[in-house]
Amino acid sequence: MSQPSIFDSEIALPSDLLAGREKRLLGFDARYTRVHDQLRLLLNVGALSDWNRHKHGGKLALCDLVAEQYPLVIFHGDVGTGKTATAECIANRLVAEARSSDSMLFKLSNRVRGSGMVGEMGSLITEAFQKVVQAAGKSRRAILIVDEGDSLGASRSQDHSHHEDKVAVNTLIQGVDDLRQYGGRIVIILCTNRLSVLDAALRRRAAIVEEFRRPSDAERGELFRMDLAGLDASAAQIGQLVQATAAREGHPPWTYSDIRTRLYPTALAQAYPDRALRFEDLLSVATTLQASPVMEDR
Repeated sequence: MSQPSIFDSEIALPSDLLAGREKRLLGFDARYTRVHDQLRLLLNVGALSDWNRHKHGGKLALCDLVAEQYPLVIFHGDVGTGKTATAECIANRLVAEARSSDSMLFKLSNRVRGSGMVGEMGSLITEAFQKVVQAAGKSRRAILIVDEGDSLGASRSQDHSHHEDKVAVNTLIQGVDDLRQYGGRIVIILCTNRLSVLDAALRRRAAIVEEFRRPSDAERGELFRMDLAGLDASAAQIGQLVQATAAREGHPPWTYSDIRTRLYPTALAQAYPDRALRFEDLLSVATTLQASPVMEDR
């Protein structure tokens, strides 16, 4: 029997599927604009020396320092705020803009934690890096997304940190270090709900650290207007849904995931297959369900 893959997905970029998904990510363009310049630089540090010679006669010393940065990006924030989906779509757009048609996107599986055998987790992480490097070859790009990064990169100084966990963090750090030789052609985007528990050495290496927060009232309103376009909901009704999904009675506001994976399916189930979906279906669910609890970052 073949072994399960250590990757949840391996996607050739650019991807039409991810390009379509990008359009459904609220606020994607604004976030992409904010991190685009840094990411573009990170993905092209190998070309900095040529740029330095052309634009500054090779005299701009800071280029050498920037070229040494680690190819690590950290997306952090509460559960359900779109970190992983955004990471996938950002990687896809960057590759599309670069007109690179032979890039790969890998999403690391939690199966790299292994079955508990001594040394297994470190070996699986090493294997993952080797496969990503092999995919990049001598001229292609590869982007590795590590979801739930705190499960692999938690601080080695924690009292309950097991020997295997410490080995995994060491292996992850070493993998990041080794990728600098590829001049930005291989980049890691690590997504975590708890930035504070990541090992300090990983946090120090991050070239970009981007925070994701639960949507504001205005953002939830925009989401409802986009998603419920075919329902002809009025502005007042949208306002009712915004209020129903706001923070209340000690509960936090709803996340994007709460709305799209809990509210919509539950409301739709009340109508399907006998009748059309009504606004009242959505409102009744929104007023009875509660937002997912905040993932404490401490």
